[in-house]
Amino acid sequence: MKSAWSLLCLLATFIRELLVSNLGVARIVLSPRLHIRPGLIAYRTELKTDLAITTLANIITLTPGTLTLEVSEDRTVLFIHALDIEEPGVVADSIRNSFEKRLLELEECWSR
Repeated sequence: MKSAWSLLCLLATFIRELLVSNLGVARIVLSPRLHIRPGLIAYRTELKTDLAITTLANIITLTPGTLTLEVSEDRTVLFIHALDIEEPGVVADSIRNSFEKRLLELEECWSR
């Protein structure tokens, strides 16, 4: 039961972030001037299973304005390109407090 709830929460989080990101990218594209700061971040993850890491990488890629470029060989770092990075820590915190938090809950359920 907890895994179903965690999965539903992950889906709701993804839909919310998808809408917010779409609006943000639309604002950038429709702006008369491009005031973007594209960049790369190395995101350290606490996820352990291949399924959870792959899911996180795909969710990041499906969210407009971000793209997972690579996962380190030891599977602890995701290299992410973002369209507009004001503070790399803010991007990392956003991923950690939304997607990764939900995936950690699911990973806990899967390991039982």
